[in-house]
Amino acid sequence: MSRDAILGGIRRGLRRGPLPEDQAMALRARLAAHPRHLLPARTRLPRPALIEQFAGYLQREFATLARVTAAGDVPGAVADYLAAENLAPVLVMAPHPALRALAWSQQPRLTIREGRAEATDVIGLQHGYAGVAETGTLMLPGGPERPTTLNLLCETEIVVLRASRIVGAYEEAWDLLRAEGGGGMLPRNVMFVTGPSRSADIESVLELGAHGPRRLHVVLIEDDPAARD
Repeated sequence: MSRDAILGGIRRGLRRGPLPEDQAMALRARLAAHPRHLLPARTRLPRPALIEQFAGYLQREFATLARVTAAGDVPGAVADYLAAENLAPVLVMAPHPALRALAWSQQPRLTIREGRAEATDVIGLQHGYAGVAETGTLMLPGGPERPTTLNLLCETEIVVLRASRIVGAYEEAWDLLRAEGGGGMLPRNVMFVTGPSRSADIESVLELGAHGPRRLHVVLIEDDPAARD
């Protein structure tokens, strides 16, 4: 259903007529322009500082981080993390082309299934769309190549993210998604993940894994030339 049809239905429900043309034009201009609110100063940093800020906030929120210099190092980094945490090397992986292209066969100790996560899966490997340095947050849009269940069902979630995909503010992450979505279309589901799932609702005792993964591990590919200048 189009935006005009939805808004028209709301107006009919409220017993209101069509918007006057001047108001309609102003509304269309605002929707097209995506005006900015006040952006925090910490989102206006040079690339090296921005990436370091993302890494710092990420780890402050109880996630862990491994840095690799090239995409080819990702399979080894994943295997090393699972071994260090004494976790079984069995995982479900998002069927994303960038993950499929990696040389997983060089890590024979890993057993990998592609697809969505099921309730019995313990470890999930997700493709990170973007990182937001403002809060150390991952942007994870849903889609066939990035099943949302990988963000929710597994006890341990591993996300592969390129440093070149780190932006400063949330608004810039949305800009990226709109620009790459084709025709301004957005996915049905977009998740922002800041650290593993946790809650302190009961007696103010922090409990990890309250509503989702109890571990979040990010493998960051250092592919941003500006961060090395």
